[in-house]
Amino acid sequence: MKAPDAPPSRPRRPRTLLGPGGSAGNFEQRGARGAGLADLYHHLLTAGWGRLIGQMAVGFTAFNLIFALLYLAGGDCINASEPGNLLLAFSFSVQTAASIGYGAMAPTTPWAYLLSNLEGFLGLIGMAMASGLMFAKFSRPTARISFSSRAVVNDRNGVPTLQFRMSNERGNQIVEAQLSVVALIDEVTAEGERLRRLVDLKLLRDRTPMFSLSWVAMHPIVPGSPLFGRVGPEGVAEDLVAIVVNLTGTDDTMVQTVHARQLYGPDDLHWGMRFVDMLENSDDGHIIVHHRRIDDIERA
Repeated sequence: MKAPDAPPSRPRRPRTLLGPGGSAGNFEQRGARGAGLADLYHHLLTAGWGRLIGQMAVGFTAFNLIFALLYLAGGDCINASEPGNLLLAFSFSVQTAASIGYGAMAPTTPWAYLLSNLEGFLGLIGMAMASGLMFAKFSRPTARISFSSRAVVNDRNGVPTLQFRMSNERGNQIVEAQLSVVALIDEVTAEGERLRRLVDLKLLRDRTPMFSLSWVAMHPIVPGSPLFGRVGPEGVAEDLVAIVVNLTGTDDTMVQTVHARQLYGPDDLHWGMRFVDMLENSDDGHIIVHHRRIDDIERA
């Protein structure tokens, strides 16, 4: 008797939409309307410095190469150049676009005058846009906040307490720093619809007037807590997807709002452990912050 065919395996659903460290991108978008050039500024602003400079270099080269080919199409239209010499035409294009003006080469025909005027105008616009983009990217407020890569659960005053910690690596102060912590929980409705619910986790202290050294955030796992019954010595419940942490505050140097984010998955929660102290008092009365200890834990 032939055994019945096994039902097709369902594709594994991702645990969370967020990537490592709470970054977005652990998903794929399909069917979205293409933004085209409308999102070009956002794309360039969020790109890394190496990628941004590389893309600008490629764009600058392509722009000048196009005009160099147009100059070659005009024949002998550039003084002190050679007809058909792409290198000299490209050099003249770079001088025109960047407003260098060495004086060795100059347009000699109406076609070359028209192209040089157009290229000079577009070059000014391009330089202005590139300068504005570089300044905007350089002046973006950022925070150097380190989060512990794992969270621990141990008893505080007889109550199991979820804990994670942060440190300010910049050494300045983040004024009125505030934490927002939510748990992502999967649930199935009575109709069988699968939903992902965001539930706030109440902290013992969710804000501090000055964040300059380190900060241990604590959430008591008591009846009424979304983690009660979901986190214990035996492990983490399947419906707990992740814990997302958002920190906001005002950088006292730039007087601008800064943000930081971290995500903790089920495998990042350690029961019965505690953090190793990362603060030390020196002999001369100074406080030493050991940032490399931020992930160190030990048995409680």
